[in-house]
Amino acid sequence: MAVKEKILGVNELAKLLEKLRGEKKRIVHCHGVFDLLHIGHIRYLEQARSMGDVLVVTLTPDKYVDKGPNRPAFAEQLRAEALASLGIVDYVAINEWPTAEETLRLLRPDVYVKGAEFKGITTDMTGKIGKEKAVVDEIGAELAFTEDIVFSSSSLINQYLSNFPDEIQEYLAVFRKRYLLDELLEAIERMSSLKVLVVGDTILDEYQYCDAIGKSSKDPIIALKYQSHDLFAGGVLAVANHVANFAGGVKVATVIGERDSHEDFIRGHLLPNVELHYEVQRGAPTTLKRRFIDAYTFNKLFEVYVMDDAGLDADGDASMCGRLRDMLPEYDVVLVSDFGHGAISAGMIAELARGAKFLAVNTQANAGNRGFNTVAKYPRADYVCIAEHEMRLEKRDLKGSVQAMLGSVADTLGCKRFVVTRGRKGCVVWSKQAGMVEVPSFAYKTVDRIGAGDAFLSVTSLAAALGADNEVLGFIGNVVGALAVEILGNQKSIDKLSVKKYITSLMK
Repeated sequence: MAVKEKILGVNELAKLLEKLRGEKKRIVHCHGVFDLLHIGHIRYLEQARSMGDVLVVTLTPDKYVDKGPNRPAFAEQLRAEALASLGIVDYVAINEWPTAEETLRLLRPDVYVKGAEFKGITTDMTGKIGKEKAVVDEIGAELAFTEDIVFSSSSLINQYLSNFPDEIQEYLAVFRKRYLLDELLEAIERMSSLKVLVVGDTILDEYQYCDAIGKSSKDPIIALKYQSHDLFAGGVLAVANHVANFAGGVKVATVIGERDSHEDFIRGHLLPNVELHYEVQRGAPTTLKRRFIDAYTFNKLFEVYVMDDAGLDADGDASMCGRLRDMLPEYDVVLVSDFGHGAISAGMIAELARGAKFLAVNTQANAGNRGFNTVAKYPRADYVCIAEHEMRLEKRDLKGSVQAMLGSVADTLGCKRFVVTRGRKGCVVWSKQAGMVEVPSFAYKTVDRIGAGDAFLSVTSLAAALGADNEVLGFIGNVVGALAVEILGNQKSIDKLSVKKYITSLMK
């Protein structure tokens, strides 16, 4: 049979297998990514073929491959052709779902075969094997495992087909010698022991997607044609959602407006394990940033701030300060995401500095606060994470060495750990005990930089509270940042499994 004749749609394959079952054929099913076909795959498929009369292989489609950066290395059609070219494989189909569960129900094989590396069902961090086993039992099939040498496609791709520049590949080669994968995954898992209070500005990010249709005939302005729009929970809400995917318990303390409060939207877009406490700013709207975006390129054209940055009145501020005073002893980590839009007053800062067990702080410099929102307004912080331009603003130094600035700012705050994020240059991590380390960026595909710093802050604050090494903290943070820039705005939060998979792919 010709190679391309072996490649079928999953529904077409299901009909064919029904006919073969009627002929008393024993059907064996294998499923995977098969990104780089190697000897390990071939031996696995040979053993699977020996378990029945017909061997069918289904592939994870490109859009659902979650093996880390630069993956899949080969597009789904090429992967299908590679498998179909093997004489031991009878039929190949590209799956339509993220996992094999629905495929198993549709194809109903007699035997479902996994490689030896999947034998420890209880240690599978994705939980997929356990779910697949449940479906195998449901359809009355047999789950079998092959026994042979195991090769890693990720390891081979990292070694021979990596799209990272040479300097990053060299860095990773050295990093793999210094740290074990299990150490990094354990650092992520330990975060679930922490209770976290997140304090800061609620911001709703509205994306207005438009087509540029030309220059206005009467005024020197660009004319846009509306296409669609999205509304995302940003600011401290996004930070809380990121944290909630890692920590054991999360509460957010924030300010919303009396008019256009969007309270229902806010509650509906916080993860279930995030508890919300807010004070109402009378006469003000909830802060909303409306960005107008080219629908084709996603380039941002301009933005409009809908906000009143006057902050709470005296009664509201006293109420929030009192609530903070009561809440702070309950939390292992207090994470402050200060956008400078009025949510955090001087009184609140005093309470946070005085009462937090571990205080992590980020102060953002943006168009809405015009450079007045610098980290020096905090008299104390255990961990500070700011961007390079925010560090330069703090020191009023446009061209000096960021590394040279770090120590002096940290001393001012009595800060034990300080991180400066530098976009595509990665990050610099400093601590009084261990000195300074630079970690490169692992970002491969950038869709939107909005929210990447918040994601970095969210996870590294937990790592810092648990005493992670400087380099481990920077490594985890840059993995989180790489995942965040692939997401449009704050469309979704960074989850633990994606981080663990990305780390695993880099460490192989």
